Amino acid sequence: MTNQQIQLSWEDPTTGERREPTLNPPIAFGREFARLPAELNGQNVARMLLNSSQVSRYHALITWENHQLVVIDQGSVNGVLVNGQRQPRSVINNGDTLQIGPYIISVTFANNTTAPTQAVVTSSPSIIQFNPNTNLPEPSLPAAPPITPLGSNFPPPAFQAQQVVVQAVHATGLPVDECDYLAVGAGLGSFIWSDLLRISGVRAEKIVALGLEPEPYARYKRLCLNSQIPLHERLRSNSDSCPDNIWGWPSYAWREAWHDLGHGKFNTAFKYLWQVFGEPTLVETYTPRAGNVFNSIDREAKRIGWDQIYRYGRVRAIRKTDDGRYCVAYSRGQGNHAFLVTKYLHLATGYPAIQFLPDLQAYREKYQDFKSVVNAYEAHDHVYEQLERQGGTVLIRGRGIVASRIVQRIYEARRKNNKITVLHLMRSPKPQGNKFDKAQRSVKNHYEFQPFNWPKSCWSGELRVMLEQATPDERQRLLTDWGGTTTADRQDWQKITEDGLKEGWYQITFGDVLTVERDAQNRTITQIQEKGFGQMKLTADFIVDATGLDAKVHANPLLDDLVKHYNLPLNFMGRLAVANNFEIPEMRNGKGQMYVAGAITLGGPYAAVDSFLGLQYSALVSVDGLATARAPGVSRLNPFSSFGQWLKWVFNQSP
Repeated sequence: MTNQQIQLSWEDPTTGERREPTLNPPIAFGREFARLPAELNGQNVARMLLNSSQVSRYHALITWENHQLVVIDQGSVNGVLVNGQRQPRSVINNGDTLQIGPYIISVTFANNTTAPTQAVVTSSPSIIQFNPNTNLPEPSLPAAPPITPLGSNFPPPAFQAQQVVVQAVHATGLPVDECDYLAVGAGLGSFIWSDLLRISGVRAEKIVALGLEPEPYARYKRLCLNSQIPLHERLRSNSDSCPDNIWGWPSYAWREAWHDLGHGKFNTAFKYLWQVFGEPTLVETYTPRAGNVFNSIDREAKRIGWDQIYRYGRVRAIRKTDDGRYCVAYSRGQGNHAFLVTKYLHLATGYPAIQFLPDLQAYREKYQDFKSVVNAYEAHDHVYEQLERQGGTVLIRGRGIVASRIVQRIYEARRKNNKITVLHLMRSPKPQGNKFDKAQRSVKNHYEFQPFNWPKSCWSGELRVMLEQATPDERQRLLTDWGGTTTADRQDWQKITEDGLKEGWYQITFGDVLTVERDAQNRTITQIQEKGFGQMKLTADFIVDATGLDAKVHANPLLDDLVKHYNLPLNFMGRLAVANNFEIPEMRNGKGQMYVAGAITLGGPYAAVDSFLGLQYSALVSVDGLATARAPGVSRLNPFSSFGQWLKWVFNQSP
């Protein structure tokens, strides 16, 4: 019995990624490797590092005693919770859950004679890629990245060099253009950077943004609509995080209040103003409507000349040049290739892929069924249309902001057909929320609540300064403590789950998935190892995976090629390592500079990198870096020039 292995499984508190090591006890847990014992009673100890300030240097030990597996608290500050109860010493049974700091760890006995013989699915995470030509999620694309840039006829062999000779690029006979500033991605990150350049004095003809869709919010809008956030619904974004307005004034709340006042809706107008005054202590946090955000970006895009800045193109490779600049090879269509040479380059490629649970990927591959099993970020309106017509059962995986939105959408469908039930499968209970110093998130019905995906002070308060000044190891610890799978603290969403649990149409189940199959009636059968019990089957008409997006460098062929070609360092999260001004120092080329923004920088100097305000902040510090380098046309904003540009924004005049 004492030779029996156990499998530990948990989701990383920062990224949500799955960790599933299989180990032989004794197992020691703590945040300092050197403090964990290497040997115990002549046995080697498996040492598990949990990088969080909530975890003590040597926190807990799992070992065998009298043929029983026990967990022993090593005098830690925050203790060990076993199935939600704090225990200084406790016997662990198959399927039990431990909480050590922010880590919720499930324990499964390997080769257990009393447990089912079927193994838990432990495949590496799978992804749904965006089609490189259409920008749409493509579940039928292979999981492996497409061919690398140098594995095809384009870019040319000259791109194998560390520094491409500009003359050799011209010698290819393909079109070669030049610009001062090039934004790769042409999404929200590129738009905000270009907007700030225009406000700082750069003319539109000096800037190029390369991407697949002319609307900078196109992919973001599509993901919102797919995840059931229609234009009239509210985003999870702060009122003053305005992609169209770097000053944040008037905020979305003021604009919406002004609109409603003009239409005689005094109650709602004052409600919005009260929200921004009293949030989050006295009242629910204000968030803007999706449609209002997109309309305001359209207005600003027209004002700065985005139609002149944007250029269609799929970027295939980026290289330094022999004259201190960068050369970008891109495709304008089938067999239509070109180059752009620039001195200042900005990368904001967004999320390269969508996370997809491996057991659901296995189901799709086996049955070629892309209708019954869907990802929340794919177009899947057919699910709700059928439910409204015929009723049925939906199994939801994941419990963050997207999962709560799916629950709300099903709640709305039940108004048309009340013969709809929801099975919400969570891996483990959530007895308490993450803590940092004296603050702790609230938890209700195993949802962890927070207005946004990071504490608000991460945007512009003391937590932002703390992270910026931290070492890489300290950053990992801080992000672990601040992160987690959270959903917005909204009363309407909380009431939906409360009503659903009371009325019986919404049920929460905890367990690890063994298999996902299809029965004779074409319904999905999810076989799970239920926590603390045996094996059970969950039957559903549809399964919705709401586990999130993927931002690893290796999931993006362009970034993967860039990192490998120049041997660029990655941070502890597998994202691009950047300086505090979001420059990649290793890519500096003479006076040429390369900056990055968005999710591919998480783990660096800023936590909320994929938020509206996060994209604005990275643009501000990078353009400030350009001003310091005396980049052509860039003038650092001062109180007078900023006020003048704000007036131009108010009156919708070109910068």
